[in-house]
Amino acid sequence: MRICTKCVMPDTKPDLHFDEFGVCDACRSQEAKNQKIDWDKREKEFLDIVHVNKKNADYDCVIGVSGGKDSTFQVLKVKELGLNPLCICFEPTIPTEIGRKNLENLNNLGVDLIHVKRNPIVYKKLAREAIKRTGDCEWQNHLGIFTVVPHFAVKFNIPLIIWGESPQIEYGGPASSKTRNILDRQWLEEFGGLLGNRISDMIGVEGITERDLSLYMYPKDEDIHRVGVTGLFLGYYFKWDLREVLKKSHANGFSTTIRPVETTYENFENLDCYSNHVHDYLKYVKYGFGRATDNACLDIRLGYISREEGVRLVNKYDGIPPRLAIKEYLDYTGFTRAEFDLIVDSFTNKRIFQRDANGKFIKDIDGSLVRKEEYLVR
Repeated sequence: MRICTKCVMPDTKPDLHFDEFGVCDACRSQEAKNQKIDWDKREKEFLDIVHVNKKNADYDCVIGVSGGKDSTFQVLKVKELGLNPLCICFEPTIPTEIGRKNLENLNNLGVDLIHVKRNPIVYKKLAREAIKRTGDCEWQNHLGIFTVVPHFAVKFNIPLIIWGESPQIEYGGPASSKTRNILDRQWLEEFGGLLGNRISDMIGVEGITERDLSLYMYPKDEDIHRVGVTGLFLGYYFKWDLREVLKKSHANGFSTTIRPVETTYENFENLDCYSNHVHDYLKYVKYGFGRATDNACLDIRLGYISREEGVRLVNKYDGIPPRLAIKEYLDYTGFTRAEFDLIVDSFTNKRIFQRDANGKFIKDIDGSLVRKEEYLVR
């Protein structure tokens, strides 16, 4: 396994590319952000697009929000630019108290907020089936976020959707994706985390009908074109720095925990939903990196920590099963721990983690998988 020579991201990350110097394209993207991009020009481009799309008398744009640091920052930024957003929250899988508090704080920044309480029976059926098929406990939530927001844009005749950071610019991806600033049906199908499973594939699961899934289906092309819906990444037009985002959100009422959240060394990640921590752990067993690696890489690229510190943090925090989150997830889904472990093991990477003579994965006393020597982070 190759690890980027600048950050600590391994080449097991899907769509990540390394150059001849062993540097990942996410690090090269950060260099471009620092040295090559004319951010004043990008801001003017953004404002020009906003001006063209101001066709709704009530709202200038739609923002999908969770109440997290990013969506809080998005709201603050567009309000600073003089825009009046309509905010849409697609209910998290297993909401937390601090998540509810932060969503209320976002609402109190002075915006209209629609909280979509999805059908819990259909949603739970999707959640139980999706993890078996894809190894992702948040498949149905990610899909819902990216479909519900454009549905409301169509219903309210609001052409402009404002998303947050550009994932391909911040975390790496094909070169063509970094110049593509629009989130549409194509982006959802290519980069939206569907993992080869379409919502239409879920019709018939435990009696689910097509009508039950209408909220999870992207709006029809004719409706998108009629309203002129365009989804833009704010991070394409304004230089994104997670520490600055956190600082601004904190200053405007965003709350964090006292201790680090499970799966990483930070206290501000995925605060709204327990299931997100299970999602991060599943990413670790598949690819050998988790949320701590994501955070360390961003901090290294932005100059907040050294690579050596990043290596120490990754080796300390990545890979320990999030016990509280798993308990909440089992209570929610009804899976037994044995059933859950069987599903997780079926997606665990046999190249990265050690197994015994019977083919069972070797685990330490804390439940963490044991990596093969050649797959250790150094």
